[in-house]
Amino acid sequence: MSKSILFLASTVSIFSLVSYAQAQDAVELNRIVIGTEANDDNSVEVTDEDIVRINPTDLQDLFAAEPTIAVGSSLPVSQKLYVNGVEETNLSVSIDGSRQNNKIFHHNATTLIDPSLLKAVSIDPGVAPADAGPGALAGSIQYETKDVDDLLPDGKMFGGFTIGEYSTNGDVFTTSNALYARKDGFEALGFIKYAKGDWQQDGDGNEILGSGTKLLSGLGKIAYQSEIGHRIELSYERVGDDEARPYRANIGFVAPPPPPRPAPPLTRNYDLTRQNVALTYTNENPVGLWDPTIQLAYSITNLAAIDDNTAGFGQTDSFNGKVENRFGLDNGSITAGVDFFADSANLTYENFSNSALNVDGKEKASNIGIYAQARLDITDRFRTSFGARADFQRIEGVTGFTDNTSGLSANLSGEFDVTDYLTASAGASHVFGGIPLAENFILNPTWDYSSGFKAVTSNNVFAGLNARFGNFNVSGKVFHTAINDARTPNYYGGPALTKDMTSTGFEVGLGYDWGNGFARVGYANIDTKIDGDPSDSYTGNYLTTPIGQIFTLETAHTFADYGVTIGGSGQIVLEETDNFGGSTTETTLAGYEVFNAFVEYTPLNYENLTLRAAVNNIFDETYASRATYGQEFLGEVTPLNEPGRSFKLSLKAKF
Repeated sequence: MSKSILFLASTVSIFSLVSYAQAQDAVELNRIVIGTEANDDNSVEVTDEDIVRINPTDLQDLFAAEPTIAVGSSLPVSQKLYVNGVEETNLSVSIDGSRQNNKIFHHNATTLIDPSLLKAVSIDPGVAPADAGPGALAGSIQYETKDVDDLLPDGKMFGGFTIGEYSTNGDVFTTSNALYARKDGFEALGFIKYAKGDWQQDGDGNEILGSGTKLLSGLGKIAYQSEIGHRIELSYERVGDDEARPYRANIGFVAPPPPPRPAPPLTRNYDLTRQNVALTYTNENPVGLWDPTIQLAYSITNLAAIDDNTAGFGQTDSFNGKVENRFGLDNGSITAGVDFFADSANLTYENFSNSALNVDGKEKASNIGIYAQARLDITDRFRTSFGARADFQRIEGVTGFTDNTSGLSANLSGEFDVTDYLTASAGASHVFGGIPLAENFILNPTWDYSSGFKAVTSNNVFAGLNARFGNFNVSGKVFHTAINDARTPNYYGGPALTKDMTSTGFEVGLGYDWGNGFARVGYANIDTKIDGDPSDSYTGNYLTTPIGQIFTLETAHTFADYGVTIGGSGQIVLEETDNFGGSTTETTLAGYEVFNAFVEYTPLNYENLTLRAAVNNIFDETYASRATYGQEFLGEVTPLNEPGRSFKLSLKAKF
């Protein structure tokens, strides 16, 4: 723990600046916060200010300060997100309101996203509202991209920025450029980013297989807003990663099969592109009970995984939309509406030496949902949120087999101010998830669907306390998620296999805010099981992975008179020992400690310029992120390590 002691000592030195800071002009540093609406003692909000301060490269950076959110893999192309220990395909995931259908290949990322495009992220773990969308078995994730108003100061009609970044580990160069304008109610925004780099090294100086950087992302928006508030917006977002990756992109290396089976190549090219289009109408100046939202959207993810002998082409997409209205009341609101989706999963697999092994398969699913969610202040001390939805789904298998199913979901949560300083919260939900589509790369055109399906359902509960003492904040929460009859098809085993999983845990947090800065410590202990046995990352594909105990640290301070902000973050992950997968052999997942720091300078006389220097993995720790695949199978699987120490410089110029 010597590294953590050293890092904490530096944190204490920042605390010593508090008395000096209080003499400066206050600069609020927002951070991941708990609580903005009736059920939000259970939510995680990452704001625009958080994203600017963190300056994330990938999802691991974005959620590093949240102990209940884990991200596996050191490569963005294969990163998977776990919320309270549950993999994100069991949550309702949207980008700018558009449903995401990204379950394409178990060796790939579920939702490849560039945090540079984001304005905010909102996560409801476990208990999610009915208007979060269908399939919110273990909660919801809502990503929101930047708008012109987020970038252009009041009174200006035109602006832009350019950012140049360099990271020493892998010689990664990144350039980002944006232009945006508004006039007479019209708005336009264009953003593009390109990153290129070589293989990175872990803390021992070993190259991380297939860890090169080749990412291209972009965002375009046009909008019009009338003087009385009618707004229509068209957005297009795209992220692409095209580079040689490990043969199994989320695994460093797998022991070769016994003869005569040939060993696969170490790497193959993965070309992954995700696109999202959304057309949205809202009224920004709602009157009385009329506050509508109408949206049509389309999202699509394409993957080409190609080597010398095979080529796999997968595509998932979703055409979706909603019509809803928020009825404003004196003590809150009621949101009611109808949503729909039409999803598909497609696979084309070619074996260049044996055409008998070629595969073409497709599954499709459609759904119509009706929902209502109330958010009400019952008294000055008691706030509640409750709602329900009904979903009607149809699935079509690779053979043309069809099945129809329907079900009800309901949720209830609330907050009660026990005293002026203490708030208690609790919530519960039952969710109907229908029949999820299978992963593209296991679709088998000879599957037999005659046995039918069981619809997946879930039950979620949480309870928490939040105490405020002056500038201190102390919080704690317990939670439990049970997913029943989760669809886990297998190429050879059939399309209708199922598993049950549970995630049980608790988290605590302590924060102190002194106006110009803050310090925060978090801790989570999460235990996940599959069919009653401790989970492992193999049987937990698209469900869960072992998490265990995680501490997070974050601090930052702004010297307002000098335009300087300094900060740091860290994770301490404890060793975890269990009989993973119900095996009789006890396996140990290694613990690790990793810390990062940054300094950012914006000259007071040149506020359009920002220089930032950061060092990640200060102590050059050699480790694999706890949520990374395969750490339970030592001797068979070599997991992907995280990069070692890296120095990063960036310069941003705005105009």
